[in-house]
Amino acid sequence: MTTPHTFLTHLGVATCAVAVLLTGCATATQEQKGAGTGALIGAVAGQVLGRDSKSTAIGAGLGALGGYIWSKNMEDKKRAMEQATAGTGTVVTQTADNQLKLSIPNDISFATGRHDIQPRLMPILDQFAQGLNQQPSMEVRIVGHTDNTGSDAINNPLSVNRAQSARDYLVGRGVSVNRIAIDGRGEREPIADNSTEAGRARNRRIEIFLAERATGR
Repeated sequence: MTTPHTFLTHLGVATCAVAVLLTGCATATQEQKGAGTGALIGAVAGQVLGRDSKSTAIGAGLGALGGYIWSKNMEDKKRAMEQATAGTGTVVTQTADNQLKLSIPNDISFATGRHDIQPRLMPILDQFAQGLNQQPSMEVRIVGHTDNTGSDAINNPLSVNRAQSARDYLVGRGVSVNRIAIDGRGEREPIADNSTEAGRARNRRIEIFLAERATGR
């Protein structure tokens, strides 16, 4: 069992290691730092879970798998998507873990209660699909959301169906289906107040994530 003293010791070691990684590796590339940080975080998690080497190894493996990089390709893609979505209400951001995130409002993506793609979404998906076949290390995840109108029995499958429709469109534009994960969150992750029509409109959305792993991971 991990004692408080042991936990603090591991935490101190991890803190020093992070400092070395982020400030001491002057010659490391951004990709190497990103992947290394993920592995280090996982190793710390393994130490917290247990003192044995097996726990540490498992944690390091999970951290490495979860590490994304923000490369020039990702920055170029972000700028392209900002241009493609200008004036549509779509929000394009870089997440804290280096994923490119598109939050696409319902009024340009799907009609209320439906999951067939509207014409205004198609150019955005076209631009998103462009070039992905030349970037095999990039992964796509699409998440559908609804407002709180209706029951979970309606909203949960609706959110999944919206994500699936977007995936099918990208596949039709040449993106391998094996690179695209989908999920539906129903009404469980609102970004606005569901008590107002404006808030419900914001909550009816899909989110598309693009992430790149370091080569060989």
